[in-house]
Amino acid sequence: MPEALITPDVLRWARKRAQFTPDGAAQKVQVRPERFIAWEEGNMYPTFRQAKKLAKAFHVPFGYFFLPAPPKEKIDIPDLRTVGGQVRPDFSLEFIDLYHDILRNQEWFREYRLQEGIRPLSFIGKFSVDSDCKEVANDIRQKLAIDDQLRISSRNWEHFITRLIEQAEKTGILVFRNSIVGNNTHRPLSVDEFRGLAISDPIAPLIFINSRDAKSAQIFTLAHELAHLWIGESGVSNPVLKTKKNGNHEQKIESFCNKTAAELLVPEDEFLSDWDQEVSSQDNITFLSKKYRVSTLVIARRGYDLNLLSYDEFREFYLDALHYDRRVKARLSESDGGPGSFTLQKMRHGSLFSRAVTTAAFEGRLPLRDGAALLGIKPARLKKYADFLAGK
Repeated sequence: MPEALITPDVLRWARKRAQFTPDGAAQKVQVRPERFIAWEEGNMYPTFRQAKKLAKAFHVPFGYFFLPAPPKEKIDIPDLRTVGGQVRPDFSLEFIDLYHDILRNQEWFREYRLQEGIRPLSFIGKFSVDSDCKEVANDIRQKLAIDDQLRISSRNWEHFITRLIEQAEKTGILVFRNSIVGNNTHRPLSVDEFRGLAISDPIAPLIFINSRDAKSAQIFTLAHELAHLWIGESGVSNPVLKTKKNGNHEQKIESFCNKTAAELLVPEDEFLSDWDQEVSSQDNITFLSKKYRVSTLVIARRGYDLNLLSYDEFREFYLDALHYDRRVKARLSESDGGPGSFTLQKMRHGSLFSRAVTTAAFEGRLPLRDGAALLGIKPARLKKYADFLAGK
């Protein structure tokens, strides 16, 4: 069996990137750990079959093993995730692969829009982090037509976020939702790592929402990422309604987007009018959570910010929300991510992107195989998916 003359440093990089020990990597190709270590040291080489198995296990293209040095993987948007004011650890392999898939799709859509003669969207970067969050929230609300009627006509949280996404896509914003990397149910995304991200671009702005999160939390994440676009700030976020104020620029962005999201979903004037002083805080929060289609934590935070709740009352709701999050994550961790239906594909890639790809493919502007690859489906199913999007 011919040897694969791979680059030892690239093999070591790929193993560490995938968080394998030498023993674990050796088990994947059924060799002794000593032999695998010899491959990493360049004293021996695997067969092509073994190298291909390692590439699959490490989630890297097989050709990477023959590069002269490990590739430099870079996340080109700011990392705004924090825990207790500290930046989170490095991104996981799942996030890195997800991000590059998202970026590939966003870049294709940007070129498609330019070919269509689409002009830059005026609302992207219309405001700054020093703007009045109420003014920003009101502008988003008007642009997306978010009002009481939209809430009332939404049957539940899932229907509400679907309606919000439809409104966002009408303005030209790509919105993707997924709980796994691509279609791989064995590679779940972590809510602890991130809840969403925004790519601010005047031609092809994009929002990604980690759908492993609770539906009510996804609604807040969507509102948070919309705020990112309106102030022209890209970033990876894990929006949390924190209790402490902070001062550096990146945390200032997240704090501003949280406040804008809260105002967008629960306008202060309406909230104060709806709060009933004659009933308990618990009853108010339960009722208003259902009315505004947001989590009880968002309502509790609004109550605390507007001096309707004490800090101790808010903290109790905050801790309850954390427990709820853990229960949701535990339940979802037992799920295989759901069936690979067209409905699920539409959620993962959004209607706007899906229709653009299928249109380009069947107009002959994009090879069918490339279109199918962008959407993560087989070429033979592309026509059926296009018919599904058209309601046929």
